[in-house]
Amino acid sequence: MSTLAMIEAAAQRLQGHVRETPLLSSPFLNDLAGRQLFVKPECLQHTGSFKFRGAWSAVSALDEATRQRGILAFSSGNHAQGVALASAKHGVAAVIIMPSDAPKLKIENTRALGAEVVLYDRANESRETIGDRLSSERGLTLIKPYDEPQVIAGQGTTGLEIAKQAAAEGVTTADVLVCCGGGGLTSGIALALEGHAPGLRARPAEPDGFDDAKRSLATGQIQTNSAMTGNICDAILTPSPGEITFPIMKRLCDPGLSVSEDEARHAMALAFTRLKIVLEPGGAVALAAALFRKTDIAGDAVIAVASGGNVDAEVFRSALDQFA
Repeated sequence: MSTLAMIEAAAQRLQGHVRETPLLSSPFLNDLAGRQLFVKPECLQHTGSFKFRGAWSAVSALDEATRQRGILAFSSGNHAQGVALASAKHGVAAVIIMPSDAPKLKIENTRALGAEVVLYDRANESRETIGDRLSSERGLTLIKPYDEPQVIAGQGTTGLEIAKQAAAEGVTTADVLVCCGGGGLTSGIALALEGHAPGLRARPAEPDGFDDAKRSLATGQIQTNSAMTGNICDAILTPSPGEITFPIMKRLCDPGLSVSEDEARHAMALAFTRLKIVLEPGGAVALAAALFRKTDIAGDAVIAVASGGNVDAEVFRSALDQFA
């Protein structure tokens, strides 16, 4: 299991390799949210998302002989790019299994970072089966996108930064809304906040209809989504919370929130016009929840993690045309 000590150790290994992203704010967004709203723009992280943190943590934690045999990952795009870059910087090969319907930008970026990309049909094929075959054939080490202790530890460094930055802003109690797929970022942040800012509580934010974390927290048992496609928020569409991540979330997270596709698009447009940052739909759901679920949030301040910005131009243009 991931622990605060693992997160703090990961922070040491990540030092000098990841960006410390700031907390952004806007008086206009404060008015919309009905409270002080801070946005943590992990879209400004290397590869355009927080996933580089977990990838570097996991790759750097391997012994050299294991690393040199090569790295395997499966991802719709952001974990793919993070692992590709972390592997390249360590001088080792990476094979990434990606769904064929992943955004073109993410597939192209992963290849550009030097990884071999293997595409699959996520509606009819199992990425785990493909991964097992490739790992057996080539001796590759799998780095899971969220249910992996060292990945969770790396994502948790986001929470260490939030704790320090919130304290500098005089914020000691607040909901911290986190875009949530399998729960790696949410659980990592929750662990970091427990140790360094217990007045801040992580809450998962998801798309309507793919709110497995929200439903799992409500029932106390892991819930599964009935579909894996059919929502614009591709980056955070997962079957269910992880076996490692969910117990952490169950212990430390407050209730989940979910938003519509249009609310995610609206948040993308507002992030661009008011904060001058580019978000992908899945990376905007926490901000959308802060803005459009404000009656479900208590307190004078809220923090939203903007988890990624790898969006195809036409999707981004559509959001701006509709709401900017």
